[in-house]
Amino acid sequence: MKQPTFNGRVLLPMDVIEAARAGEPLALERILRYYDRYINKLCTRTLYDKDGLPHIGIDEYMKHRLQAKLVEAIVVRK
Repeated sequence: MKQPTFNGRVLLPMDVIEAARAGEPLALERILRYYDRYINKLCTRTLYDKDGLPHIGIDEYMKHRLQAKLVEAIVVRK
């Protein structure tokens, strides 16, 4: 059976999502890896080094915050 895709990318299987909602750590890690490129894109910023020169980089603080929010949205049931 062909796996469903969205914009050419294979979607996460439903059993992985259900396992993550149940608190399975490996399933949560798989979801975080699945969304890693998207989160990196959201956290890309112009950062400045000690000499004041700009460079493009990932805001690690924001990345960790977004990952925590994603895990919270998956695990916490309202």
